[in-house]
Amino acid sequence: MLDDFPAALVYPKMSTATILVVDDDSEILSLVARFLHSNAFDVQTARSGTEMLACLANVTVDLIVLDLMLPGVSGLDLCRELRRTSSVPVIMLTAKGDDIDRIVGLEVGADDYLAKPFNPRELLARISAVLRRTQARPSVHVAAPQRIARFAGWRLDTMKRELADPRGVIVDLSTGEYELLVAFLDAPQRVLSRDFLLDATRIRASESFDRSIDVQISRLRRKIEAEHEMIKTVRGAGYMFTPDVIRGGA
Repeated sequence: MLDDFPAALVYPKMSTATILVVDDDSEILSLVARFLHSNAFDVQTARSGTEMLACLANVTVDLIVLDLMLPGVSGLDLCRELRRTSSVPVIMLTAKGDDIDRIVGLEVGADDYLAKPFNPRELLARISAVLRRTQARPSVHVAAPQRIARFAGWRLDTMKRELADPRGVIVDLSTGEYELLVAFLDAPQRVLSRDFLLDATRIRASESFDRSIDVQISRLRRKIEAEHEMIKTVRGAGYMFTPDVIRGGA
């Protein structure tokens, strides 16, 4: 992986974005930081969970590249804790190629994953893709009065990207969960195939790992289906969002 790092690439420049890279390998950390900086990103670095939290307390970041294997608190635990208070996108790095690591990473709130050793161009492409969808999605839904969607007592404000349960309690969603919910709300009571949802939410992580959509649906179900089923599995066809959806208002 280290020999693959080019000095810079000609890549579509994102709006100003700050990336926090968290890895306990100082050489990889330095190389990734220099590579991203040379590709027009502002970069912060941390070598542990403690340093990561200290950075987040003082700097607003747009995306975190988080290593799974860290000393002390693991990347999985850090991502799980982060999701309680923040929806900042997370790309998880793992030294293992097993699907179980990727599944667990998505389950705790990661938006994407990348196995080590990785091609730096792929890391750059994944960062750019995640930033594009997190920065672009609100602009599709900002026009009043359609910014508010209500279903089964729940309320989603697509301008604020804020979901409230029937009691008014805010429920935090990862980027993948939010995009999946928006896709369902745009087509209620219609059967949506897995491929359609993968394309609509743009969370297809790799051709060899299409279970990502199933993982995201499982996580979304756990957050919104405390009282009754909302996302119905249609065997052999896909999924259907069953509640009525009312749009408009504030």
